Amino acid sequence: MRAFVFPGQGSQKVGMGVELAQASPVAREVFEEVDDALGAKLSAIMAEGPEDQLTLTENAQPAIMAHAIAVLRVLEKEGGLALTGVADCAAGHSLGEYTALCAAGAFSLADTARLLRLRGRSMQAAVPVGVGAMCALLGADLEKAQALADAASEGQVCEVANDNDPGQVVLSGRREAIERAVSLVKEHGIKRGVLLPVSAPFHCSLMQPAADAMAEALDKTPLQAFRVPIYANVSAAAVTDPSEEQRLLVEQVCGRVRWRESVLAMRAAGVEEFVELGGKVVGPMIGRIDPEARVTSVVTMADIEALAKEIA
Repeated sequence: MRAFVFPGQGSQKVGMGVELAQASPVAREVFEEVDDALGAKLSAIMAEGPEDQLTLTENAQPAIMAHAIAVLRVLEKEGGLALTGVADCAAGHSLGEYTALCAAGAFSLADTARLLRLRGRSMQAAVPVGVGAMCALLGADLEKAQALADAASEGQVCEVANDNDPGQVVLSGRREAIERAVSLVKEHGIKRGVLLPVSAPFHCSLMQPAADAMAEALDKTPLQAFRVPIYANVSAAAVTDPSEEQRLLVEQVCGRVRWRESVLAMRAAGVEEFVELGGKVVGPMIGRIDPEARVTSVVTMADIEALAKEIA
């Protein structure tokens, strides 16, 4: 069995998609459609920057999605590999779950772009800049990370946001609590704590205003039937029912990204091969979660041709 997986925030970089757009009219169409949906030249920011504009959450989220969908569409239309023919399920890390849903036909490309722009804006607006923070704990498992979060909170929000792999957990919350957590890592047997260069404390209860905004937007943009099951971040389980997935997407804004468990659940269901489209971020995590799993990252035209050849 094979899963298609999609990266989350942090995988954006200036120049993303340029080579693909030059090589393929299919990729150019994707970028144009996203620009039209947003009424803005996101493709120009992706290609030329400036970096601080691309890093803005409201730009980074639709940009990462557009890049991954461009890779998928080229694979489908030029490589002759339909998603349903080659993938048994799909999943994405945080915003990547929206990419997975777009790939599976649950959302149109234009709707996915608009939803992610709103998601980025509402997550940014939920907490004033500087009030929240996130940190990555290296050499921490979930148990150690939870104990540290509890110790550092002192009545402030300090929560596990991402359980990425066996040695990396991310905390999110009030800046003072997150800074306390970083200072306490050694006492909790954790190798290192690193403050992340993010503009808001994602995936914690401070994001409730953004969850409310997404609930309203998702009501107006209902999901269609999926072509393959999607493994949801907050449940780490396969979902096939659009109304259940809609509820989980709202929960996902404040909820934990259970990536490690999602990968283990896909493995338990028989997935042997993971193909990451549009990045090289979740692939390495999967390798750390289960070194036995086969992982391929597909970003460039050469990657697409190699995968098409291998699967064909």
